[in-house]
Amino acid sequence: MSIPISQPLISVLVVDDDPAFRKGLTASLKASGYAVDLSRNAEDALSYVRERPVDVVLLDMNMPEIGGVEACQRIRAMAPRSGIIMLTVRDAEDDKVQALEAGADDYVTKPFPLRELIARMRAVLRRTGADAGLPIPVLRVGQLELETEHRMLRKAGREIHLSPKELELLTFLMRHKDIPVTHARLLRAVWGLEYGNESDYLRSYIKTLRKKIEDDPSRPGYILTEPWVGYRLRDPSDPDSSTADPDRDGDGDDDL
Repeated sequence: MSIPISQPLISVLVVDDDPAFRKGLTASLKASGYAVDLSRNAEDALSYVRERPVDVVLLDMNMPEIGGVEACQRIRAMAPRSGIIMLTVRDAEDDKVQALEAGADDYVTKPFPLRELIARMRAVLRRTGADAGLPIPVLRVGQLELETEHRMLRKAGREIHLSPKELELLTFLMRHKDIPVTHARLLRAVWGLEYGNESDYLRSYIKTLRKKIEDDPSRPGYILTEPWVGYRLRDPSDPDSSTADPDRDGDGDDDL
């Protein structure tokens, strides 16, 4: 029987006028253990911050009407303890200085690897003190126990070494336990928004991951193939969780 997953501890507000970018970044951050809310423009973001606390604001610099720089100034005035990271497609030195002078803690240029963004967020959180004394989030499914902060996996108490991508892939699946996840969604959540059609690439990682966590990789009990869709992670000891044919793979697709 699985133990409920710890609730996300750090709150993040994503402010961007691009729906696809908002959706993809939100899914990736939630998979990494953050509580995420969305604002489609600066006006919504200002209303949000006015009504509730938030640990980190990820703020697009180029938005219509109220721009990112003005929004940053106003959010900083309302929420002096919140971290603010500006996101932009421009990498000019003047833009960076303008963002920092407006009160931003950091500046990240699109496109960016998710790991880089999370590292910047953690650095901001250390400066603001938002992560002080927080317990370590742990995911548990069957005999698997994954400490997300220390990036450590154990099976029945025995530590298992995973590569960074294997760990991110398993983390996403564990956070979506018993839910079929499409190839495209996994690729975009783990490798980035520019991925989505590399099913063979994903299949090779799943094969390697099964060799490390399954009792019998040829008859997987944790990571099941959902034919023509993707993969689903289950608790092998749960009698209510059905099995699937590990040798059948499909090419299902959807948006992250």
